[in-house]
Formats: sequence, C-alpha cells, structure tokens
Amino acid sequence: MAFAARFFSRSTGKICSGQAILRSSHGALVRSFAKEAGSAPPALKSDELLKGIFLEVKKKFETAVEILKKEKITIDPEDSSAVSQYAKIMKTVREKAGLFSESQKIKKTIEAKTSGIPDARSYLLALQDIRIKRGLVDDLGAENMMLEALDKVEKELKKPLLRNDKKGMALLKAEFDKINRKLGIHPEELPKYEEQLELKIAKAQLEELKKDAVEAMETQKKRDEFKNEEMPDVKTLDIRNFL
Repeated sequence: MAFAARFFSRSTGKICSGQAILRSSHGALVRSFAKEAGSAPPALKSDELLKGIFLEVKKKFETAVEILKKEKITIDPEDSSAVSQYAKIMKTVREKAGLFSESQKIKKTIEAKTSGIPDARSYLLALQDIRIKRGLVDDLGAENMMLEALDKVEKELKKPLLRNDKKGMALLKAEFDKINRKLGIHPEELPKYEEQLELKIAKAQLEELKKDAVEAMETQKKRDEFKNEEMPDVKTLDIRNFL
C-alpha cells in the first residue's frame, strides 16, 4: 500500500488536472475571458481579470475532484466496459464543471479558424490542418474525396469557388452528399459518431494514464525502501483512495 500511495502522489495530479480535465478547459476558458476583456471596465483588465480566471478554473477543478472522489475508474484501456465507464465519468465532469466535449471543442476551433476564409479550398485545407493538429486520423480518406469534389465543381464553374457563391456551394454540397452516401455517413447519426469519438478519446487517455502509472511505479521500485515490494497491477489501483 505504501508503494501505491507514493505512486499516486504523482499520478493523481495527472487525472485531476493536466490529463483528463483542466488541460482541455484551460485554453478555452482563457480565450473566453480574453475575448470578453475588450468590453470589460478598465478595472477588470488586469488584476481582477486574472483573479476571475483563477477563481473560475479553481471552481471547475474542485467540481471535477468531487466527482472523481465518488466514481470508480479502472485503469484498463483494453477493457471496453472500463473505457465506457471512464467516458461516462468524464462526460459527467464536463457537464457539471461546464467544460466542452471534444466535438464541441472541434466545432469551436473550426468556427474560430475559418470565420474569415472567403474561398472553399482554403476552408477545406484549414479543416485538414485542424484535424492534423488535434491528432485525428482520416481513416476513410474523406478529405481527398472532398478536394476532388471541389476540383470538379471549380472546373465546372471555371473559377475558384467562394463560400458566398450560393449556386457553387449548392453544387459542392451535392457532391459532398454523394461522398457521405458512399462512405455510409448519415447526418442524422451525428450523435452516434460523437459518442464513438469520445470513446476513442477515453481509451487514449486511459492508455496514457496507464503508461504514466507504470513508469511512476517502476521509478519508485528502484528506491531502496521499495525494492522488496511487489508492484501492484495498475487495474487494482483505486484513485478515490488518494484524492
């Protein structure tokens, strides 16, 4: 137990802050405050603004910790039920702490990065850049198909397609609808796709957490006081005991 306790002094922080909760919320929160700062009274543009940001992050952090104290997380990324349970817990954390889901963050990023782009090609390339930077994989090859569809439409129009060209965008949308049907993608099933994305993210987070846990325990194992102790199975650790 001493071994596990020493290990968790390092790993618990990863769950409560950087890894699963606050890493994703810090950026959105700071940007949100910064965006509103321009219209704030002069007195709120320095110390009070920073104080407000700190208190808001602190509140979200405390909300997350209270939830994690009650929920059992099994660090087993190969167990689908453990991944599903972890995803549900993180969803509860987001809802209670007012954080964005991954799908919501992607949507907000797209809105922010593409709002001033006038032409369709630059817009699609911006989407590609966002996908790559977020570590998402285009398994279906949809991006290439969309760019090929754009090539077809622009060839028909004999000019670059602008996003305010209603006729041209209607032609492109029709081509995109064909791609969706070919790939078996149905707009009405977007909630299902979002759930699948959250499960993939949950598994990736558990894999990273497991890796960090094993590395931390192996480091502790090298210390003289723990040389004769058996390293516990990561799956048996209960985070609630160390929060």
